[in-house]
Amino acid sequence: MFIVLCRNTCYTLALALAISPAIAAPQVLSNVKEKPPMIKDASIPTISTPLSRLIGGLETTTTKYEDTLVHLARKYNVGFVEMRAANPGVDPWMPGSGTKITLPTQHIIPDAPHNGVVINLPEMRMYYFFDPKEPPATYPIGIGRTGLTTPLGSTTISHMSVDPTWRPTDRMRAEDPTLPAVVPPGPENPMGTHAMYLGWPSYAIHGTDKPYSIGRRLSSGCIRMYPEDIITLYDNVKPGTQIMVVDQPVKTAWINDKYYVQVHPTQEQSDMLSHDGMTKPEYPIRDDDIKTILTGVGPTEGVTLQWDKIRSAVKERRGIPIIVATKNSKKSETAITPAPSPDKQEAAPKKEPVKKDAAKKEPVKKEADKTNKKDTGKKSSDSASKKPTSTKGDIPPAHGIKKKE
Repeated sequence: MFIVLCRNTCYTLALALAISPAIAAPQVLSNVKEKPPMIKDASIPTISTPLSRLIGGLETTTTKYEDTLVHLARKYNVGFVEMRAANPGVDPWMPGSGTKITLPTQHIIPDAPHNGVVINLPEMRMYYFFDPKEPPATYPIGIGRTGLTTPLGSTTISHMSVDPTWRPTDRMRAEDPTLPAVVPPGPENPMGTHAMYLGWPSYAIHGTDKPYSIGRRLSSGCIRMYPEDIITLYDNVKPGTQIMVVDQPVKTAWINDKYYVQVHPTQEQSDMLSHDGMTKPEYPIRDDDIKTILTGVGPTEGVTLQWDKIRSAVKERRGIPIIVATKNSKKSETAITPAPSPDKQEAAPKKEPVKKDAAKKEPVKKEADKTNKKDTGKKSSDSASKKPTSTKGDIPPAHGIKKKE
């Protein structure tokens, strides 16, 4: 009973803090150490031509007693709903000590021009293409709530400001008469320390005084970033930078004859994950999701679709890229291909049809009299075919961009 009350209190307090601009952030969040702008894995080589649409690599961590998913999200540069979706059934406020947490740090780049900034609302994530030959930098964001959604489409950065002044709109002041007409720069300014105003009137990409709102739909339509991320982005963009906002809960990509699918909760489904703590949701399979997946496959000749994985991905919507199809090819397996499935292991001997046929033609008696030399050769061949393959080979890391000196 006590645990349930504590959990409900945590949810109520967190939601109130995230929405109300008058309440300061809890002290513990201000103690989160600064981190690099992106999670990097130096062991993953980068390929720049052609640009891969799969970046980063999945990671895991084990919780300590005092951890919450809010703090782990900021530590590992992901959003709150991303963490909730990737770890269904884990209590976000009291995961407990020793709980294994999946970090959603691998991403399929949205289907949009690789130019400037691309924002995908369902995954609440931004991609900044700072170099056309390099994978984009990517950051979690907060977006507009129900009724005040962030608009879709294309615009540009019109102007930029350090230590912006916040002027609540008439609607905001009507909803909360206690709001002042002007909020000067400072720790209680909801826009944080930096702002990039968009061509859309009243919309901006800015920091926040409430870092725990990142990865949630809580703003009035603006795009929020972690305080450390907004500084890095601000230092690397300029007025005129292209901004493209899309709505793609399902993303797909062919990578080295493997077809990846990444399914996120829709914007509406994200609200349930943001507010409901212990639910392990199972979503309905939408026709639009299946259509997107099949469209991404393209010509199906020589393609093996794994429908059980497709259905699971759409039902669970964990935001984790998974392989759901392969192209039948005589080429050797690539470095990013996971270990062969049992079906593929059974089919492996077909690569040496001459030896297999020769073995069938020989009498059973002869088979027993074969020399150890021949057996050794076969074992060596089998062993080589079963070597585990790296899952990192050609997948570039989710690159960050260095701060300007």
